[in-house]
This record gives sequence, structure tokens and C-alpha cells, in this order.
Amino acid sequence: MNELTVLISCPDQVGLVTRITNILAIHQLNIIAMREFVDEENKAFFTRIACTGLLEGVAQLKNELLKSLPEQAEVNLITQQQKKIAVLVTKEYHCLAEILIKNQFKTLGAEVQCVIGNYEELRDFSEKLGIPYFYVSHVGKDKSQFEAEIKSVINRFEVDYLVLAKFMQILSADFVKDYEGKIINIHHSFLPAFIGANPYRQAFERGVKVIGATAHFVTNNLDEGPIITQHTSPVDHNFSVKDMVRAGKEIEKKVLLDALALVVEDRVFVSGNKTIVFK
Repeated sequence: MNELTVLISCPDQVGLVTRITNILAIHQLNIIAMREFVDEENKAFFTRIACTGLLEGVAQLKNELLKSLPEQAEVNLITQQQKKIAVLVTKEYHCLAEILIKNQFKTLGAEVQCVIGNYEELRDFSEKLGIPYFYVSHVGKDKSQFEAEIKSVINRFEVDYLVLAKFMQILSADFVKDYEGKIINIHHSFLPAFIGANPYRQAFERGVKVIGATAHFVTNNLDEGPIITQHTSPVDHNFSVKDMVRAGKEIEKKVLLDALALVVEDRVFVSGNKTIVFK
């Protein structure tokens, strides 16, 4: 038996679940898990359905679903295949290390195609784990030239998502548009607090009692894209800035890996600047 994930978002109406499940039954698809959510404020319906069955006539199934649903419906039928990612880095290794170790032992849920860095520091580590590393310097280049070189590397591979694992460069609107909804970033703060540089210094000076990290999709608005997941950890007056940075790195690793797992398992819908996450 084959697996199929059905993702649907559309304006809300009475009877949607019945219509959808009847069509799946006609196609001899067995529902093994179904989650749905209604955004009552915006009158929007979202569902993620995991099915098993003989995957014949998938295009016909999609057409039948679209005909039964309200206008502006979006239907995505996904056969279970592993997603492919490219990882962009600067110098910090902790998030990349977590990704590559899980990739090495086939527990990432995705397949790393390459690592792209604007410094050479992480080449040896990446290549020791069998992942090609591409050095693209930003020095002496304008943003368009720098990003064009990054794109030329990405285009050598089949890539579903770009993961910014502490990639300390602000991407242009044109670059983000080319990979809209496909760029995942880790921000070393519990957004929307402490946006920008030195968040742990900001947190220390504010005397916070929790620190956190946020994984989100990248948009044109810096650090304001739809949030996928967030985690926090308690701190107190005994914590120095260095202690906060050390604790923060542990949170960053966990948040980024959790977000990546949700995305590659097709559990995240983007609705405006929010997400609906079916765990």
C-alpha cells in the first residue's frame, strides 16, 4: 500500500469534511489520520489527511476534490517522498552540526543536498560527513551578485527548502520571492521580542526570566515571517550574557530541528502571517 497526504485549504462551508471523505472513499483511500481547523475569524478551513491505498488517478482525485470545494480552494496531494534541503551557514556550527548528524544517521526526515557558506570555517566538518560544501564569499560584492552566486549553487540540486542555520546575511526581496515559502530561519530570540543584533545582550540588560528561540519562514520583513515553532528556557539573575548564549544555542538547535520536521512532514499551513501546525 502507498501513502498519500492530502492538504486542503479553502473558505469554510458546512459539509466540507463529508464531501472530502466521500471522495477519498470512492477512490478506495483509507484515512489513517485526519486533522482539521477552522479559522472562524477569516472563515477559512484547513485539513491534513494521511491516507493509504493504491495511488491510481491522483490527478483525477485532485480535480474531483477541487470541483467539490468552494472557489479559491487549494489542494495539494503529496506522495510520501523525502524532501531535499540546502543549508546556508556563516561561522556558527551548532545548528549545522545537529542537522548533519541527523542526516548522517537518516533521522532528519529530509536529505541534505549541500551546505553553502560565506566563510570557509565549516567546510571540513561538512565534507567529513559527505556533504558537498560551497564557499560563496560576500566580500567585495553587492547583494545581487552575492545572491546570484548562491542561486547558481542551489540550482545544481533539486531542493525543496532552504534552511538558514545561523546564516548571518539579510536576503533581498528578490531572493526571498524566488523561494517564497521555502526558506526556514532560526532566530535567536523569542520573537517578536529582541529583534535584530545581540538579542542575548538585550535580554540580559532587560533582566528577563526566560529566553527563547523562534523558527519561522522568511519574508521581506526582517524576522517577521510566519512563525513555525518557538521554545523557551528559564533564566535568572545568576546568568551572565555568556550563560544565556550557551543556553540559547541549545534552544536554537531544538527549535530549528522541530520546525524542519514539521515542514518536511507537510504539517504546516501558512495563512497570512500566521501558521496552522498539525502536530
